[in-house]
Amino acid sequence: MTQPYPNEALILGAVRTPFGRRGGALRETRPDELLATAVGGVLQRTGLPADRVGDVLAGCVSQAGEQGANIGRQAALLAGLPAEVPGVSMNRMCGSSQFAVHAASQAVAAGDLDFAIGCGVESMSRVPMFLDLTLGKGDFRGFDGLHPDILRRYAIPHQVESAERIAEQWKFSRADMDEFAIESHRRAEAARAAGLHAEILPVKGVDKDGAAITLAHDEGIRASIDVDRMRGMAPVFRQPGEGGVTAANASQMSDGASAVLVGRRAAAEALGIRPRARFRARVAIGSDPVMQLTGVIPAARRALELAGLSIRDLDWIELNEAFASVALCFAREFAPELDKLNPWGGAIAHGHPLGGTGAGLMAKMLAGLEHRGGQFGLQVMCIGHGMATATVIERI
Repeated sequence: MTQPYPNEALILGAVRTPFGRRGGALRETRPDELLATAVGGVLQRTGLPADRVGDVLAGCVSQAGEQGANIGRQAALLAGLPAEVPGVSMNRMCGSSQFAVHAASQAVAAGDLDFAIGCGVESMSRVPMFLDLTLGKGDFRGFDGLHPDILRRYAIPHQVESAERIAEQWKFSRADMDEFAIESHRRAEAARAAGLHAEILPVKGVDKDGAAITLAHDEGIRASIDVDRMRGMAPVFRQPGEGGVTAANASQMSDGASAVLVGRRAAAEALGIRPRARFRARVAIGSDPVMQLTGVIPAARRALELAGLSIRDLDWIELNEAFASVALCFAREFAPELDKLNPWGGAIAHGHPLGGTGAGLMAKMLAGLEHRGGQFGLQVMCIGHGMATATVIERI
């Protein structure tokens, strides 16, 4: 058991919106409004007065259009926080809001702040990946925007190609990846049907006809899978028979937001707010830019080392399912108890709203630990261009 110290940073609350399908129920909701909902929601659930927040640190990947102009600050103002509360936006790609939570906790641990919110958002319906408004209306900039010297030195491929190379290196078949995807949906649907997602904030949305609805669950989860259709899908980039990564065994593009409130123990207890978890490790690492997604392996090893734990000590492992091959290679390398790896499914089922996913997975993991009565949780995410983030928390 770690001993508390005066500025120990603790998780006081963690929430997320449901993750909506791209073009789905949240398509008409601005991302700054989504993030404001998460920020306001975590304050409401914990009871922290808005004027006690020291900073709002927001992860967001495509910082253009409605996600530009420092969406962290915009969301804080929309959520009704006092003008004196600052906000910042940061981009560590898929790990953005997980890193935002790290940064919030580090500010508290340093004694700079009593309370901070690490949060994130992405509306992939309203601000598509690689959208660059400087190029003209609706134009996209993908890998063409990378510096030529970077491309010459590393020949960075699309993430889908990296996922294919992972499958080849670890010898995973198309059937292996499809079966993993089916299990992700099965677990996600079971958790949804049982009402286990205490971290989710219902939000207003619209149905396919534009009528107002309340979305209270992740929209991408499939209660039943058309297995024949799944197995008949063509690979995303490679020719049939030459690749196994399809839209069905990769994460869904989504809309969503999340927020984690971090506070100093004494400051929280003075307000009667019950701490829920402490940080045992915070990690960000660089890895091979070509394989790109295998950073989850050294990141998890480093996080476990810092926490003084082994994979067997964990009660919950929340691995972002960017692609089935990433999760499968992690499982091959660490051999965890499989019922502890994404017990409520993952991004293949519930979606991956880029900047909103990291803090969302942390909220989900904390809810899962509390439901199971577990103590230790590991969250780990692969990141484009060869990086990864990892966090170990201990439930209080």
